[in-house]
Amino acid sequence: MKTASMGITYADIELIRSDDLALLDEGYIQEDQIRRSTVRSLVDSGASMLTIPESIKNQLRLRKLDEKQAELADGSIINVEVVGSVEVRFENRIAIVSALVIPGEAEVLLGAIPMRAMDVLIDPKQERLIVNPKSPDTARMLLK
Repeated sequence: MKTASMGITYADIELIRSDDLALLDEGYIQEDQIRRSTVRSLVDSGASMLTIPESIKNQLRLRKLDEKQAELADGSIINVEVVGSVEVRFENRIAIVSALVIPGEAEVLLGAIPMRAMDVLIDPKQERLIVNPKSPDTARMLLK
């Protein structure tokens, strides 16, 4: 995992089509048929969800679940598809989430919801994504 200048943090994450994992468990497909992709994602705790470009949606063959409006960083509002479900993996952490699809070839954006589900943090000194040092072996969830 490396960072760009000015405190912008990137992390390598794996995205897996959750439906394929269920099909594997039921014996309908083999391990090598699971659709997955390792991507470099922009880590942004100010964004809410996982955001992917159309190419990743198509590569993983993710199902459309809903449509929403999304506000971009420049303040503009666009209509986006919500697809899923996607298993996100980072180091020893897993989150199962829906993703917003941004038209074109936008970069993958890892937002606060999957970050919280995986119990990962942005280390401001090293400008990198890390597993929460208070719970290094397994994600800890807040239930209050």
